[in-house]
Amino acid sequence: MARAHRVIRSRRAPRRALLLALLAAGVMPPPAGADTVIPPFYQADAATVQGAPGSLIRSEALPDAPDGATAYRLLYRSQAPDGSPIAVSAVALVPIAPAPAGGRPIVAWAHPTSGVEPQCAPSRARSRFREIQGLAALLAQGNIVVATDYPGLGTAAPHPYLVGISEGRAVLDSVRAAALLPNAHAGHRYALWGHSQGGHAALFAAQLATGYLPGYTLAGVAVAAPATQLDTLLRDDANSDGGRNITAMTLWSWHRVYGLPLGDVLDPSAAPAMDALARECIETAYDLVERKWSGRSLKQAFLSVPDIASVEPWKRLLRENIPGLPPPQVPLFIAQGQADTLVRPAVTEAYRQQACAQGTAVRWLSLPKVGHGFIARDSAAQASQWIGERLAGQPAPDDCQR
Repeated sequence: MARAHRVIRSRRAPRRALLLALLAAGVMPPPAGADTVIPPFYQADAATVQGAPGSLIRSEALPDAPDGATAYRLLYRSQAPDGSPIAVSAVALVPIAPAPAGGRPIVAWAHPTSGVEPQCAPSRARSRFREIQGLAALLAQGNIVVATDYPGLGTAAPHPYLVGISEGRAVLDSVRAAALLPNAHAGHRYALWGHSQGGHAALFAAQLATGYLPGYTLAGVAVAAPATQLDTLLRDDANSDGGRNITAMTLWSWHRVYGLPLGDVLDPSAAPAMDALARECIETAYDLVERKWSGRSLKQAFLSVPDIASVEPWKRLLRENIPGLPPPQVPLFIAQGQADTLVRPAVTEAYRQQACAQGTAVRWLSLPKVGHGFIARDSAAQASQWIGERLAGQPAPDDCQR
């Protein structure tokens, strides 16, 4: 889900001062170009991607690792929604301290929306490590931390935005790939941690884990404001800037991933704004201003139908990409800001109740004055502590009233 709830990256820092000056003067800024060239590290041809999911294609050490860790950029093999082999990029951090006897646990971070084009990969951002919420605490616990870009970010487009099976496989394969890094000394216990779109990815990964990642033990899943009811999300947020951003990126992506026609749901005059938003990435608050310029015309003309979630095949695909529940034995940490106007608190509360009803141990953290953009940041201390305790094998707390 869009970090437009949070922050936005466009890789165009030199434009920011000019952009703000133009806005202050009431002048429309010129169209922004996007660097869509795929760097050599992220390239992989059809022969190269053949191989076992999670196997490494290449890795390289990064110079800006946090204290106490070695950082890597990696390219690994995964699967497209149709099962065909693809390359996916990520960053990973390995603690320098000696590994425990049973090997280091792995925490897979699933990021919130960064965009839908290759230049929007978090691993290409200057803030690539700062965006991993709770990173310092997770490393101090002795965990390997890996953060996938998801398919089509970094590597060749399209990015299957909010396509659950694609995100879930990429997250799980990042666990396998991180275990193959130099000096990883990885064990077989891992946890998942994601925000917004990343919560959607983590929940899908948890559903797939038993069959897709045998030999590993999923100790717990932590999510902050996860995207669950996609049909409700697109319907309830249709008249907000954030909601229009999410819908525009979903249309742009699913048109390419599923081959869906846009003519039955999109006003033709909205296509230029949708394409402009697709070229912009999400990292800093300055970019929110830029995206408002790009998407301003969507307030007047956007969808040609009252409710996209009622139109086939969009209706069916939205439902197919709603995450279910992890297995009952896998504990959940769920954080939700009550000031969230993008992922509505009532929707996340409904998901929590479903998990409680199936017997899952749920740790529920509700923060009354926190909006969508900052819920992962503001819950990171509690989430990282909860993750560490699950990886250490401690009994999971349960806030469900049974």
